[in-house]
Amino acid sequence: MGKRLTDNLSSRYVDAANNLKPKRSRRRIVAYVESYDDISFWRSILADYEDDKRYFEVMLPSQDSLAKGKKTVLMNQLGDRLGDNMIACVDSDYDYLLQGRTQTSRYMLDCPYVMQTYAYAIENYHCYAEGLHEVCVMATLNDHPLLDFPEFMRQYSIIAHPLFVWSVWFYRCHNLSEFSLLDFCSYVRLDQVSPRNPANSLAMMAKRVNKKLYALEKKHPDALPSIEQLKEELLTLGVTPDTTYMFIQGHHIMNNVVLRLLTPVCTQLRREREDQIHALALHRVQLQNELTAYERSLMSVEQVLHKNINYKRSPLYKMIQQDIENFLQRVH
Repeated sequence: MGKRLTDNLSSRYVDAANNLKPKRSRRRIVAYVESYDDISFWRSILADYEDDKRYFEVMLPSQDSLAKGKKTVLMNQLGDRLGDNMIACVDSDYDYLLQGRTQTSRYMLDCPYVMQTYAYAIENYHCYAEGLHEVCVMATLNDHPLLDFPEFMRQYSIIAHPLFVWSVWFYRCHNLSEFSLLDFCSYVRLDQVSPRNPANSLAMMAKRVNKKLYALEKKHPDALPSIEQLKEELLTLGVTPDTTYMFIQGHHIMNNVVLRLLTPVCTQLRREREDQIHALALHRVQLQNELTAYERSLMSVEQVLHKNINYKRSPLYKMIQQDIENFLQRVH
């Protein structure tokens, strides 16, 4: 009797262990991405579409080398191999806004097996304004709202928008020597931001932008009608004056705008929490214990920002979801 009971327990243990293994009977769809940072972003999206019939495996484009990047994903390594069981997931950069004026842009727009961010890159999603307060809370463990982040980024976008249209226009004209992406980013950076008076940094940026706008309009007066037409076209693509920051180079928005905004805010929030601990501590030992516990619980704002997933409310995110759903209906 004892042996039979032991055998039954062993059998159930083996069955349970087997149930922990991935269900390889499901159809495997490989999703190739550009870099290590992209893997988590695309997995979080594609995981919502896994079921008992299919699953996704997100990986880099080459199993034989460390080659990465958009061209590696779309052209050099995969190309015609994309299909029902293999997709590419890439940053849009300016290719979405170029609307077929380059080979890469045409391929991304026409191929049903290419998923794109629509925003410039995944960094723009991590910097989604509606989630920046949560980033500060996670980085400081202080829920005091010091600044209206959505309004700040809206004002930033409104200032940057006219010059951004010129940047896209130069790209569409294949004229990057006169006004490159690097040039554009140098005008729409933020200098030091004060949480007490954040409007100062926006005013300084506006001064630079307006000066460059005046120079471009003076040098290219014949381009003004096409610039106005481009503004209207970009509106149909989702680029509004209020949301332009989602379409500006992602690394620039993260490093030269959002982190320059969040860092002083989080510094002040941490100081507030430390002052509270000093005020409430009954004795030196309690003070040191509380400060040590608080410091050990903190993460850097940059680390938290890279893990921020509050972008799922973004209208652009819903466009990615629609593309995935269209793909799955196509291959069903």
